[in-house]
Order: sequence, then C-alpha cells, then structure tokens
Amino acid sequence: MSPKTTKSSSSRWGFIALAFAVFFFIRYIPLSEELRFFGGAELTVMGQTAIGILMFSLILWMSETIPFHLTGMIGIVLMALFQVDTFKNIIRVGFGNHTVAFFIGVLILSAFITMSGLGKRIAMYILSKTGNNTRNIILGFLVTGLVLSMWITDMAVAAMLMPLAHAIVKEEGCEPLKSNFAKALLISTAWGPLIGGIGTPAGCSVNPIAIGFLQDVAGIAIGFPEWMSYGVPAAVILIPIAWLVLITVFKPEISHLSKSKEELKKEFQELAPMGREEKITALVFALTAILWLTTPWLQKIFGISIPVSMPVFLTGTLFFLPGMSSIPWRKIEKEINWSSIILVLTGIALGMMLYQTGAAKWIAMLLFGKIASLPTLVTIFLIVFLVSLLKVALSSNAVTGTIIIPIMIELAKGFGLDPLAIVIPAAITANIAFILVTSTPATVISYSAGYFSISDMAKVGVIMTIFSSIAVALVLFFIGQFTGIY
Repeated sequence: MSPKTTKSSSSRWGFIALAFAVFFFIRYIPLSEELRFFGGAELTVMGQTAIGILMFSLILWMSETIPFHLTGMIGIVLMALFQVDTFKNIIRVGFGNHTVAFFIGVLILSAFITMSGLGKRIAMYILSKTGNNTRNIILGFLVTGLVLSMWITDMAVAAMLMPLAHAIVKEEGCEPLKSNFAKALLISTAWGPLIGGIGTPAGCSVNPIAIGFLQDVAGIAIGFPEWMSYGVPAAVILIPIAWLVLITVFKPEISHLSKSKEELKKEFQELAPMGREEKITALVFALTAILWLTTPWLQKIFGISIPVSMPVFLTGTLFFLPGMSSIPWRKIEKEINWSSIILVLTGIALGMMLYQTGAAKWIAMLLFGKIASLPTLVTIFLIVFLVSLLKVALSSNAVTGTIIIPIMIELAKGFGLDPLAIVIPAAITANIAFILVTSTPATVISYSAGYFSISDMAKVGVIMTIFSSIAVALVLFFIGQFTGIY
C-alpha cells in the first residue's frame, strides 16, 4: 500500500459520502434493456449491486481515505447486507482460498532471507562482479533485484538494495535531486525488484491471485514451471530496457566510482563467513525452489494434487522445528504484512462475487469487448497498456489484480479464447508500476533516500511503461505461439 497521505477528517468523510452515493446510484439506477443485455451478457440486480460495491471500494482505495484492507472488509459486509451472497459464503471464497497459505509461507521465507543476512550476501556478491563503472553498477542493481525478487517480496529486496545504493552515492558525494547517477541508481533499486516479481508465482501478490482465479473460475491449473515459462522471459527482456531508459534519461555525470574494482570485491570478501542461520535459510530456500520446480513430477509420483501454495507452506514450518533456526516466531510474525494478506483475500472475495453474479462478464464485454476481436498481438498490447493505466489509478498491485483478473477470464470465455492468453498479460502488467512513487512499497523505499523526485520517477516511468508494454506484448505473443495459447 502506498504511504498514508495527510487528509483532514472532513475530506475523508467527504470521500466516504461520495463512495456511498456512487454505490446507491449504481445499485438503483434503472437500465435499458440494451444496456442490461450488452454483448450477450446479462447484468442481474445482484450483478448491479456487486458493481456498485466495486465502485464504492475503488473510490476509497484511490482516495486512500482508510487503509486498503479495511476498505476490502467493508466491501465484504456490504455484499452480505445487500444479499449478493451470504456472509458465510463470501468469507469462504475469500479467506478460505488456499492463496492465504501461499502468502504466509512466502512471507515467512522472505523474512528469514532478510533477517539471516543471506539476502544481503547474495546482493553484495552480484554487485561485487559489476566493477566500478557507474553504468554497469546500475545494471548490477537491476539484475540483483530481478534475481532476488523472483523468490522474496519486492519490498524486502528494495529494503536490502536501497541502503547499498545510498552508501555508494553518499560516498561519491552525489547531490540529492541533482545527480543523474544517484537518480538512476536509486530508481533501479525499485525497478529491479518490481520486474523480478513477475518471474515466478512467489515474486508478487498478483501472480498467485491470477493462479487462484484461473483454477477456481476457469478450471485451469497452472504450476510454478509453467508460470516461469512466461514470467521469466518477460522479466529478463525488461531489464536491459529499464537499464537503457535509466542511463539515457539520467545520463550518469560520473563514469567510474572512486573505488577500484578490486576494492569492491574486497568488501564482499571481508563479509563474515556464512553463519548457521544463513546456511539453514539457504537450505530451506533451495528445498522450496526444488519442490516448486518438480511439482508436476511429484504429483504423478504421489498421485495427488499439489497446489503452488503447498510447498512453501510446508517448508515455512521447517524453520521452527527443534534445532533449526534461532529466530523465534514472535520476531517473524512482526515481519509478515498481515494487512496485505487481508487486502488480497477481501479482494479475491470481491472478484469472485463479480464473477458469480455475472457482473465480470458484463464489464468485460462493455469495456473490452472490441479489443478481443482485434489481431492477437494488438489485443495483447492493448491489454498490457490499459492495465498499466489502470494500475496508475488504483495504486495497488493486489487491488488491480483482484479486479481485473476475473474480468479478463470472462472476456476470454466470451470470445472463445484460452483464458491464459488474456490473464497472463494482464497479471504480469498489474505487477509492474513504473510511474508513481506511491504505487508500491518498493518505490516508496527507494524514494525515501531523497535522491529523486516524484516528477523524476514519472518522467522516466512513462517512457518505460510505453517500451515495456511493447516488449511484454511481443515476448508473450512469441512464447504463446509455442505453448499454443495463441
């Protein structure tokens, strides 16, 4: 969630009043037969109510009147009060979703990688290979963010990289808000993790949300390796694009650091040897990755279904077995962002209600109906670009994902397309936020160093959004030709 903005009590109540007014207007406005049955999709009274609650939630999310997760909770209560479904069923489809197990497991693993020092060691190793060329250092930070963020949260990775980047620019005497090198380097500490997050289901919240909706709504099971076959190539191609955009817009005013390449390597070599905590964390991390990647074979061997949430939910408990980690649960639970989990689960409940009432199909035909009839490559590009714009408005990966994914599934069904053909581009794009500082915690962390402005981020972000939309569309179209979804 983006940082809290200072709003007067009266303005916050004003947004709440506006949200309720919009909800009641949409709920009770009479619709013409042509609009109610648009594109062959019927909007029922319950569907109309669900859309009203969606707009209510969007207004509060966009205005940040109250915390994001609390808005989601209010939305669930409104769904029950206006009889979209029973409160019990709404809670079941949201909080009973196996995605909660995935998030808890990933956040436990992420906390141990951060607290044990393993994440910093990996980051410093990669950066020790870049040398003292400033352009290569920017690329090194992007690559480091990419690698780490495929497995732990982008926020945790940005929190590791930002102090390293800050130390470099401070040692070089870079002036805040004026040094191009500092601007590019600090922005890279956010962009690398954001791009890496699209690579695997563990990388970002939208990925498991999309996987869950595909399973529950479309009956399509997509595993860890299959997601990576789309996500990793898209992430890899975005890194050089991000690097070129950063060093072109913010051309570094210094070509080399004052420290030599050998001095940088020495700093890594002077790190203390891996301790027991780091070794245990590395072992559990490796086991988790192996289980994820071998899931298709394990399912055949044991004859059971293994959702993507099961391996990390299992390995997350290994840390707390006798004789394993010395970090107690009370410290780990403070590192888990419980409000983000609530936001995701309430968002899933809202998304499922849009689907079950038929509202998602109606919205899909109304807003995106003409897109799906265009040539495939054009369709992919427009989906990627439009979701990028929607992401700017919503300022949250999870919110964007839970709203857009069920709509995209219905769009695919309505035109007889493979849901993966529409959902994969939408989910990957919903993970990436290049324009607004407030879009993700990762960009907020990088911004907090004070070396680039909001306008700096927006200037370079708009350019990156255009180029990344084209690149992602081309990569996914090319891969889709081989996998058969296009």
